[in-house]
Amino acid sequence: MLAAAKGGSSYILIIYALVFGALYFFYLRPRSKRQKAARTTQKKVDVGERAQTIGGFVGTVTKMTDEFITLRTPNGVELDFIPTAIARRFDPKPVDEPHDDTAQEGDQK
Repeated sequence: MLAAAKGGSSYILIIYALVFGALYFFYLRPRSKRQKAARTTQKKVDVGERAQTIGGFVGTVTKMTDEFITLRTPNGVELDFIPTAIARRFDPKPVDEPHDDTAQEGDQK
């Protein structure tokens, strides 16, 4: 009976190793790739472009140093942010204008 207990414990260790391997492969590795991509995106912001912070603030980059990135608001106020606070370059999508369907609604009555 002691031999059966030793064989069972080795199976448990193999199952734990497989679970950890799956966790690493499906969760930890993609997460680190996303973080690396975010860091490279932060470095793609240049002076004169619009950027969005992780808090949602949007402004135009006026100055960049190793320690700070300065963003200017439309009112002219300049704020300093650390580079890791820049979430992405802000490229707003154009807003579609609503269609004027009032002429068609009047014809249906």
